[in-house]
Amino acid sequence: MSRIEGVLKSLKEQGRKALIPYITAGDPHPDQTVELMHTLVAAGADIIELGVPFSDPMADGPVIQLACERALKHNTSLRQVIGMVAEFRKTDADTPVVLMGYLNPIEAMGYREFADAAAEAGIDGVLTVDLPPEEADQVAPLFAERHLDPIFLLAPTTTDDRIRAIAEHSSGYVYYVSIKGVTGSASIDVDDVARKVAHIHELTALPVGVGFGIRDAKTAAAVGKVSDGVIVGSVLVNTIAENQTDPAALNQALTDLLHPMREALDNQVN
Repeated sequence: MSRIEGVLKSLKEQGRKALIPYITAGDPHPDQTVELMHTLVAAGADIIELGVPFSDPMADGPVIQLACERALKHNTSLRQVIGMVAEFRKTDADTPVVLMGYLNPIEAMGYREFADAAAEAGIDGVLTVDLPPEEADQVAPLFAERHLDPIFLLAPTTTDDRIRAIAEHSSGYVYYVSIKGVTGSASIDVDDVARKVAHIHELTALPVGVGFGIRDAKTAAAVGKVSDGVIVGSVLVNTIAENQTDPAALNQALTDLLHPMREALDNQVN
């Protein structure tokens, strides 16, 4: 059982929902990323999605695009991001970490070298936005051999046949994109999400995490009520941007934002 599967199974047994925050590695500075990861865990994160900065993040809106630019100004590389996870693992052996990003850096590093390094560092899953399952033949066996969960996106427009196909190639969880657009671009329609997630559950036994549009404790609670977990990204990244010159204030601001989401989700325990 992977670390991701174990955490999600434990949460389900407790009647709790996963809180999955996203930050971009290297933002606001590479030296701060590991500390920020620990801050997220202390504030209630169950799984961390760690973004690999990329020059053309096509699925992301301005907030995360700017985070990538800030990280790339410090020359944050994929190898450095993997090293950050290895450093994080020295004091946290339990919290799953999913790398989220784009295929180009992985392809440039080499699929096998990446898979080896990721597994050795303690990375648990990989979400590559621009790698559809049918194009993942080269990497899927490498990930499977190293117990790296491949995580794929589902959209509001994804057909039933494609949901089944994506689920067959996925492990850990599937990521449902709650809006038609890029990250941070619109408000979430919880009723629509509820209908779609319920339908996805009819087609796969995998847990469904919902991202895009979760901004505060209220939306986290509403989405948590109809899904297996909530994925929070742009609002955290924007908080980093607003507090990038003051590390102490930044850690406190992230805690102040994430902890109420944790409480709101836990208040739904049956």
